Amino acid sequence: MAATTTAIAPGDALLVVDVQNCFCPGGALAVPEGDAVVPVINALAPRFANVVLTQDWHPAGHISFASQHAGRQPFETIALPYGEQVLWPDHAVQATPGAELHPALAVPNARLILRKGMNPLVDSYSAFLEADRKSDTGLAAWLRSQGVTRVFCVGLALDYCVAWTALDARAAGFDVTVIENACRAIDANGSLAAARASMTAAGIALLPSLD
Repeated sequence: MAATTTAIAPGDALLVVDVQNCFCPGGALAVPEGDAVVPVINALAPRFANVVLTQDWHPAGHISFASQHAGRQPFETIALPYGEQVLWPDHAVQATPGAELHPALAVPNARLILRKGMNPLVDSYSAFLEADRKSDTGLAAWLRSQGVTRVFCVGLALDYCVAWTALDARAAGFDVTVIENACRAIDANGSLAAARASMTAAGIALLPSLD
């Protein structure tokens, strides 16, 4: 598919979701080809006046870790007080190498680094709302304070944290575009197709790339 040319305006923001060691090859929850997004994001970021980086930043023993549920394995689904939860390998544990941003990610113009998933009893995919769908990170308010009206989402993984972030951005009233060549997906049990369908239904633009 050909790249799409889109003019970047002062009211646009780039949200770089969870480009961390644990989600790249060799990491505890590696997304296939996760590190391939790094040079694409490095090229995109200078075009934006507003860039936000997010990090999963879990305490040890987080409720989303399969290791905390006897007899359960990673990628199984269980019911928790706030809803259905996929269980994950231990990942993005605070102040560990896996939680660090990828060393080749070069976004010196980032204005905000937002850490999420810090509540030990609630998971957090989205950069806007945690999985209980009540706990607000404050990102929407910050973006509005900077005059942002449109966000472009990139990062890892397309079918989880990127998609949830994009959907919540749309629900918060922003125009939203996902740049797919700056994302990679886990794609387990049809998760990628489901995420794309949800985003399209919400009016989110899915661009193969941004020329």
